[in-house]
Amino acid sequence: MTVKRNILLNPGPVTLTERVRNALVRDDWCHREPEFAQLTREINAELVRVYPGMEADYSAVMLTGSGTSAVEAMLASFAPDIGATLVLSNGVYGERIEKILAAHRKPFIMSQVPWTAPVDLDAAVRILDEHPEITHVTTVHHETTTGRLNDLDAIGALCKSRDLPLLLDGVSSFAAEAIDAEAWNLAAVAATATKCLHGSSGLSFVIARNALWSAAPADPGSVYLDLYAYYAAQHGDGYSPFTQAVPAAFALREALDELREGGGWQERRQIYRQRANRIAAELTSLNISMLLNKKDYSCVLRSYLLPEGCDYHLAHEAFKQAGFVIYAGQGKFAEGVFRIANMGAIEEDDLDALAVAFTDIFGPFA
Repeated sequence: MTVKRNILLNPGPVTLTERVRNALVRDDWCHREPEFAQLTREINAELVRVYPGMEADYSAVMLTGSGTSAVEAMLASFAPDIGATLVLSNGVYGERIEKILAAHRKPFIMSQVPWTAPVDLDAAVRILDEHPEITHVTTVHHETTTGRLNDLDAIGALCKSRDLPLLLDGVSSFAAEAIDAEAWNLAAVAATATKCLHGSSGLSFVIARNALWSAAPADPGSVYLDLYAYYAAQHGDGYSPFTQAVPAAFALREALDELREGGGWQERRQIYRQRANRIAAELTSLNISMLLNKKDYSCVLRSYLLPEGCDYHLAHEAFKQAGFVIYAGQGKFAEGVFRIANMGAIEEDDLDALAVAFTDIFGPFA
């Protein structure tokens, strides 16, 4: 029986390459055996090599869970209990950071702007001037609510100038957009296997400065999400405090090899940009507009306005029948916006078929 191939245009999980998919069905391993401990060490070492500037001064830990679990683990472990964290938010995931800090009873101050707006650096400066208790800054690199790539060069420069450690949600940017750890005063970044790395669902990770790992608190604020426990185990005997997703680790190891062999994050960014531009050109020819200005988008995902009279749910089902999964807008954008990501194993003939689907489904509304 031939299995229909789905092309996932949602912002994770992604369509896997055959090489990565085949890794999922290797022989069975116990997570408490030395071969898996060695695999864990290899993955952590490869993760900090994705951005060469991190290799000397940062270390990674891997945990089983979604990207949000990594963000929550990062904030639970590294956001201060005394002082405050400044949250720069312009979307759902910035607001999720707020919820995480509140749930862990971590002090924070919000700088919130509308979802379609860039982070307000002037407001951030004013807040920092008014609140000397702020010791850390956190934000989302790529806010997939809209597809905006936040200006981390400016945010990071502010953190650097004030010696404020940056805790970064890099879930939807890691391995496809630039991360300048030193210039941004990066303390830690949280990300996942199943987006720009092209691994499978189930594993996420946090990369943090080595100096942070030596500052484990006497009374951690979490059990499963205590990154210090992961670090002590994975960088000790190689094991983990809890059961890891073994098949997902096999897949991530292959995905990291594919990334390196394919030219690294820079080449992946270029490929994504080419795909995104082609998709945008096809949609523009059908009079479909972007939600943001083109220059504001990441290379990973763009958001578009549905044509007048087009029901998203009907369009989604039509695309699914054609072999493509698109994604709805969030919150107030749920009925009028759709999003298209371009990660994963997407080939030119897939883009050709997608162009036909665009014409078939959106053409009547043009």
